[in-house]
Amino acid sequence: MKRWLPSPLLSIGLLLTWLVLNQSSEPAHWLLGAALGIIAPLLVRPLLPHGHARLRRPRALLRLLWLSAIEIIRSSVNVGQLILLRKPEAVNSQFIRVPLELRSPHGLALLSCLINSTPGTVWVDLLPESHELLLHVFDLHDEAWWIDTIKTSYEGPIIEVFEGAGPTPEGEKA
Repeated sequence: MKRWLPSPLLSIGLLLTWLVLNQSSEPAHWLLGAALGIIAPLLVRPLLPHGHARLRRPRALLRLLWLSAIEIIRSSVNVGQLILLRKPEAVNSQFIRVPLELRSPHGLALLSCLINSTPGTVWVDLLPESHELLLHVFDLHDEAWWIDTIKTSYEGPIIEVFEGAGPTPEGEKA
């Protein structure tokens, strides 16, 4: 079954999305939506070199996304105030390095999305030799606070969500 329907939930989601977008429950739309739901995951399968992510704790993911949304709103207000109210020379723009324990490719992708979605921060690089995140912060005041925030608010919950997911180097814990 997995060979012809590699992602049943995605297939059902695509079918339902097709029906909602077309605002129709005609048999032809059911057939086209079902075809889309079967063909799309089969065509995308080669683009997933690490396979599908396995979520170990979905509630932790929801909590992480909720806290991230709050952080994005808070950062938007702060960056807006910096841009509108401060002189450009008063902004302390810096690069920092954050050591990471996270090894899951899916977890790293999620961390990258969350960091880049937060105004005032940009994921610059993942340094492979030391497995550190190179992060640019628009207005840096306390490097230790940033490292602690990334590790406890983002990396810890992501490790909890993707515990054991994805390939890890031999002898290391994911």
